[in-house]
Amino acid sequence: MSRRRPYILGLTGSIGMGKSTVAAMFRDCGVPVFDADAEVHRLQGPGGLLVPAIEEAFPGTTGPQGVKRAELGAIVFADPQALKRLEAIVHPAVAEERFAFMEANRDAPLIVFDIPLLYEKTGTRGLDAVAVVSAPPAEQRRRVLARPGMTETKFAEILALQVPDAEKRERADHVIENGGSLDDTRKQVEALVRTLTS
Repeated sequence: MSRRRPYILGLTGSIGMGKSTVAAMFRDCGVPVFDADAEVHRLQGPGGLLVPAIEEAFPGTTGPQGVKRAELGAIVFADPQALKRLEAIVHPAVAEERFAFMEANRDAPLIVFDIPLLYEKTGTRGLDAVAVVSAPPAEQRRRVLARPGMTETKFAEILALQVPDAEKRERADHVIENGGSLDDTRKQVEALVRTLTS
């Protein structure tokens, strides 16, 4: 008899929607969460597995603390070919980590893949459903502009690279409204966990 594998939920949302907060709520419910961004940070951090390959491809962009993110970012975001080279280094390594995570959690009824650029980059292959974290535009703007070093111009540039929230909501299987109280958001997450694990 074949084993049942976990139900795989992709979790995404535009900048400032509170996706990381919602991911933490899934963890609080006992759901294993794979954080793609955190894996990239770890792989590019001090002693990270990808540091030598990134240094070879982009000389001078790493140091004792790992990848110098601002310097590497300045190179790859100005040059689509350079970005492709970086992605060819990073994506296979993250895919390996994701596979190891799935193996480690194969007895869980539900696992979450926290993927910021799910609709923009990675796609939905291998996922059973997608949940989008959403908040009203005014609340999103307030949160993002409160971040250190954020400007209206930077915010506009980031938004231009992301699939619009309205489209994400339309394409998602589940929408988690995160414009009200945290308690209200938590109730939605708990209800979704119950639905997907029942």
